[in-house]
Amino acid sequence: MKLDIILSGVGGQGILSIAAIIGEASLREGLHIKQAEVHGMSQRGGDVQSNLRISSNRIHSDLISKGAADAIISLEPMEALRYIPYLSKTGWVVTNISPYVNIPNYPELETILKELSSLPNVILLDVDAIAKDAKTVRAANMVLLGAASVILGIDQSKLEEAIGQVFGRKGESVVEMNIKAFREGRSAGEKQVKK
Repeated sequence: MKLDIILSGVGGQGILSIAAIIGEASLREGLHIKQAEVHGMSQRGGDVQSNLRISSNRIHSDLISKGAADAIISLEPMEALRYIPYLSKTGWVVTNISPYVNIPNYPELETILKELSSLPNVILLDVDAIAKDAKTVRAANMVLLGAASVILGIDQSKLEEAIGQVFGRKGESVVEMNIKAFREGRSAGEKQVKK
């Protein structure tokens, strides 16, 4: 197995929690992982991007080359578009369609979504709306992870165990909320992949 993932979004959206969960689930499957936060802002509103490389063999570099990513998983549509040059020809984009407008010249959302929709392998979701409907607003990032889990090839139960591991210190109700959000996202992702 080889899986190169670019995670992107805006500071405060929970990108690094997604990386931690995928990484923990991969370790539970006996895989090798390397992660690099290429650039990011610890403050809310700055762009955050992480490379996550997973393999059944040893990994020598923690950075993903242009044209080599198997998946771009993004909590922000413009940030997903920013990393398209890194996507392989058969790679997937899984992104939230709800923008985080943090700059004055943010492009037209319709233009961004049209560009993303033209890709051969894409899952576009209003992650924020799904999280709100499920009463898991604070776990919108887990909705996105759930949708992405459909194409990652990592066992669902391992991902759910990893959610428990990562959020366990916050209490059982937080774990349950995040697993619920993850399952809602997975269901939405499955519907889009079956189209």
